[in-house]
Amino acid sequence: MVGLFESSRMVHGLSAFSACLQVGGLTSVLVTTDPRMEPDVTEMKPTVISPNRRTFLRWAAALGASLSALLAGLPSLLAFISPAFQRRAQEKWVKLGEADLFDIGVPVQRVFSETVSDAWVETRVQHNVWLYTEDGEQFTAFNGRCTHLGCGYNYDAENARYHCPCHHGLFDLKTGAVLGGPPPRALDTLSVKVEDGDVYVLYQDFRIGVADKVAV
Repeated sequence: MVGLFESSRMVHGLSAFSACLQVGGLTSVLVTTDPRMEPDVTEMKPTVISPNRRTFLRWAAALGASLSALLAGLPSLLAFISPAFQRRAQEKWVKLGEADLFDIGVPVQRVFSETVSDAWVETRVQHNVWLYTEDGEQFTAFNGRCTHLGCGYNYDAENARYHCPCHHGLFDLKTGAVLGGPPPRALDTLSVKVEDGDVYVLYQDFRIGVADKVAV
């Protein structure tokens, strides 16, 4: 039995060898094929991308690049358009106190704070307003920033006028007109109303250092 098994292995091995035949003086090699010895042709075939898939990949790459550019420029866009939204947010009436508590003929300063949003950054900002009344019913309100460089000014009781300590700008007590110094225009007036005995002011900032009153 062992001899027969070995003979069978030898016959099978010989079938895998080449048989050489002399044809016209040339040697032709005939290789008997064994399915188990053939290379896997499927692994050697290159991957072919269909036109539809190629188009999809191009569109996907273009869409990804566009989204990346949009996300990169979003903070700048918000910072650019945020002042418009800030102006709308600042157009609100601020309660400054009861009308009966304000002195007659003497300016009174009121300070308040609010939260200002710039893109994703929120900061707490402080504002001040000067109020003047001669009868307790009609009020004049001035923005607390000097129109020269935006410094805060004070009430000079001895001379009955407003005085800015930065560059010695002087303003009229009742009208806010410039009395001296470098300020290019009068103090910026604000809208005022009295409702249910309380004084409200519509706070707003204006551009400094210019002759015209321009809201910012």
